[in-house]
Amino acid sequence: MFQMTLRAARVNRGYNLKEVASLVGKCPETIGKYENDSTDIPRGLFLDLVKLYGVPEEMIYCGKESVFTGLSRPSRKKQKAS
Repeated sequence: MFQMTLRAARVNRGYNLKEVASLVGKCPETIGKYENDSTDIPRGLFLDLVKLYGVPEEMIYCGKESVFTGLSRPSRKKQKAS
Protein backbone atom coordinates (compact mmCIF):
# COMPACT_ATOMS: atom_id res chain seq x y z
CA MET A 1 0.00 0.00 0.00
CA PHE A 2 1.14 3.53 -0.77
CA GLN A 3 2.11 5.53 2.33
CA MET A 4 2.97 9.16 2.97
CA THR A 5 4.20 11.23 5.87
CA LEU A 6 2.03 13.57 7.90
CA ARG A 7 3.85 16.50 6.29
CA ALA A 8 3.07 15.20 2.79
CA ALA A 9 -0.59 14.69 3.70
CA ARG A 10 -0.81 18.24 5.06
CA VAL A 11 0.90 19.79 2.05
CA ASN A 12 -1.26 17.76 -0.36
CA ARG A 13 -4.36 19.27 1.27
CA GLY A 14 -2.94 22.79 0.95
CA TYR A 15 -2.59 23.54 4.67
CA ASN A 16 0.27 25.27 6.41
CA LEU A 17 1.38 24.46 9.97
CA LYS A 18 -0.47 27.42 11.52
CA GLU A 19 -3.76 26.48 9.87
CA VAL A 20 -3.56 22.86 10.99
CA ALA A 21 -2.52 23.83 14.51
CA SER A 22 -5.48 26.18 14.80
CA LEU A 23 -7.92 23.58 13.47
CA VAL A 24 -6.79 20.85 15.91
CA GLY A 25 -6.11 23.10 18.91
CA LYS A 26 -2.33 22.65 19.07
CA CYS A 27 0.62 24.95 18.47
CA PRO A 28 2.47 24.85 15.14
CA GLU A 29 5.61 23.56 16.88
CA THR A 30 3.71 20.52 18.13
CA ILE A 31 2.41 19.70 14.65
CA GLY A 32 5.91 20.16 13.23
CA LYS A 33 7.38 17.92 15.93
CA TYR A 34 5.04 15.08 15.01
CA GLU A 35 5.66 15.62 11.30
CA ASN A 36 9.38 15.06 11.96
CA ASP A 37 8.77 12.01 14.16
CA SER A 38 5.27 10.61 14.58
CA THR A 39 6.44 7.57 16.56
CA ASP A 40 4.74 8.74 19.76
CA ILE A 41 1.92 10.88 18.39
CA PRO A 42 -1.15 10.74 20.66
CA ARG A 43 -3.87 8.62 19.04
CA GLY A 44 -6.48 11.36 19.29
CA LEU A 45 -4.28 13.88 17.49
CA PHE A 46 -3.39 11.32 14.83
CA LEU A 47 -7.07 10.64 14.18
CA ASP A 48 -7.85 14.37 14.04
CA LEU A 49 -5.09 14.87 11.46
CA VAL A 50 -6.04 11.98 9.18
CA LYS A 51 -9.66 13.13 9.25
CA LEU A 52 -8.61 16.70 8.44
CA TYR A 53 -6.34 15.51 5.63
CA GLY A 54 -8.95 13.11 4.28
CA VAL A 55 -6.69 10.07 4.15
CA PRO A 56 -7.09 6.58 5.63
CA GLU A 57 -4.98 5.86 8.73
CA GLU A 58 -3.15 3.09 6.88
CA MET A 59 -1.80 5.60 4.35
CA ILE A 60 0.16 7.54 6.98
CA TYR A 61 3.66 6.42 7.83
CA CYS A 62 4.25 6.57 11.59
CA GLY A 63 7.87 6.99 12.53
CA LYS A 64 10.78 9.29 11.79
CA GLU A 65 10.24 11.21 8.58
CA SER A 66 13.97 11.03 7.80
CA VAL A 67 13.81 7.22 7.79
CA PHE A 68 10.83 7.24 5.43
CA THR A 69 12.31 9.73 2.99
CA GLY A 70 15.93 8.66 3.33
CA LEU A 71 16.81 12.30 3.89
CA SER A 72 17.82 13.93 7.12
CA ARG A 73 16.71 17.43 7.98
CA PRO A 74 19.46 19.90 8.89
CA SER A 75 20.04 20.29 12.59
CA ARG A 76 18.89 23.61 14.02
CA LYS A 77 21.34 23.43 16.93
CA LYS A 78 23.90 26.19 16.98
CA GLN A 79 27.47 25.08 16.51
CA LYS A 80 30.15 26.40 18.85
CA ALA A 81 32.57 28.83 17.26
CA SER A 82 36.16 27.60 17.02
